[in-house]
Amino acid sequence: MTITLRSSTSFISLRHTRSLKTPDGFSGTVCFAQIKPSCRLQAKNSKQEAQLSHDDILVTEGRKSKNWEKLHAISGPDHSSNNSRVPVFVMLPLDTVTIGGNLNKPRAMNASLMALRSAGVEGVMVDAWWGLVEKDGPLKYNWEGYAELVQMVQKHGLKLQVVMSFHQCGGNVGDSCSIPLPPWVLEEMSENLDLVYTDKSGRRNPEYISLGCDSLPLLRGRTPIQVYSDYMRSFRNRFKDYLGHVITEIQVGMGPCGELRYPAYPESNGTWNFPGIGEFQCYDKYMRASLEASAEAVGKTGWGHRGPHDSGQYNQFPEETGFFRRDGTWNTEYGQFFLEWYSGKLLEHGDKILAAAERIFRGTGAKLSGKVAGIHWHYRTRSHAAELTAGYYNTRHHDGYLPMARMFSKYGVVLNFTCMEMRDGEQPQHANCSPEGLVRQVKMATRTARTELAGENALERYDAGAYSQVMATSRSESGNGLTAFTYLRMNKRLFEGDNWLHLVQFVKSMSEGGRHGKLSECDSSGTNLHVGFIKDKSVQKTTEVALA
Repeated sequence: MTITLRSSTSFISLRHTRSLKTPDGFSGTVCFAQIKPSCRLQAKNSKQEAQLSHDDILVTEGRKSKNWEKLHAISGPDHSSNNSRVPVFVMLPLDTVTIGGNLNKPRAMNASLMALRSAGVEGVMVDAWWGLVEKDGPLKYNWEGYAELVQMVQKHGLKLQVVMSFHQCGGNVGDSCSIPLPPWVLEEMSENLDLVYTDKSGRRNPEYISLGCDSLPLLRGRTPIQVYSDYMRSFRNRFKDYLGHVITEIQVGMGPCGELRYPAYPESNGTWNFPGIGEFQCYDKYMRASLEASAEAVGKTGWGHRGPHDSGQYNQFPEETGFFRRDGTWNTEYGQFFLEWYSGKLLEHGDKILAAAERIFRGTGAKLSGKVAGIHWHYRTRSHAAELTAGYYNTRHHDGYLPMARMFSKYGVVLNFTCMEMRDGEQPQHANCSPEGLVRQVKMATRTARTELAGENALERYDAGAYSQVMATSRSESGNGLTAFTYLRMNKRLFEGDNWLHLVQFVKSMSEGGRHGKLSECDSSGTNLHVGFIKDKSVQKTTEVALA
């Protein structure tokens, strides 16, 4: 039964409006009075939606794979009930701290935090850029801009999630500024090009240090894992008085964009475009040495000379390659060997960093989390090519997310997953996308592994339809529900008109376990971006709120 109420969706009690300047320099008015909704809120049972499970997607001429159903049988308790509160955090701008190490536009930040607090937001997330903090030389850390932010966040009664960002900013979706790795690291890279990921054509990617040299003392006498550990230890010592009550979560960066993956789909210089399959990143000398050793260990020396010769190029489709096509090399003995090695190296990398982080932050009261990418294109194909090149050995016959979830669970780390806002019907058909099926698989994997699941939106979305999808996926009807959600991202658009209203409605609903409805299906943002094509829809304004 549906009950229609004509009342405000805002739970903010302030009667007056306040003018605030956002971090982008936008001067506008945010109304904290009771606000009438501009779009219809509709409660729908998620089971009524046309969401496909991983089993439903992986079909052959309409038949389900019985082997897949057995492989992905789910057991274990839920970490979330349908009635549990889901706290909402908001990501701060990428340039929250300046190149000089100072808090960027502190007055605007102060006003913005005040607004977010009034909206019922739990807290905010900020990137602690390695390229800013340790830029003056090895072991020379400057945390002052972040210290000012921490004190401001505490003053407003908010919580803070801090990302240990060991990657560069710039060259990926949503990157609005450029923050390279520390200059002294770039110097080492210029002298030893094999410190960075390399594709089969010899292209070098300076986004993140290659995991192939994790345990080699190539950074002024320290290994990359030691450098990351020293950085985290310095952070812990500097902010020990705030950990656990103001700084409540440390997200540990483990790759490009802070995600545990290879940089298989780099956008810089037009190298990759959606929905290309990407390329394997295993051609620096350290990765090649590891591949050779693994091949020799199984008595197949010839398999260790290089990666697959028939895996195509960045912007091809699976069926255009010998490796990823329907019955391609990926499903041969050689393909399985290579994919197990490639994905195994990524898991080892994550294990080393999370083990270090767990030791460093043990007893501080702060949660640890790690981020996994939502690679949803070509998900409906047999090989899942885009996931494979990124290091996720996830195919019709092999679950790539359960091993990651178990590794996170081993250290009590929350798995943070993206693309929570995306619907299958919004994606271009030729890309064989299924963000909903992918999210469902990850929810089941985390439930089986008994690890907590948190979520983010992959793209900047301000429309009610995106918030509705997050509310649907936040619940635990299928696999884990969400323990927290972090919204991407705070900027001047967020505080404008309907965008602000939608955020307020969303935060309130999530505080009630996502039970109270779905915001309207409309996409008022006009978003049309490649990692989630949003169809244009007419926006019907209404003052009704429909609650189940």
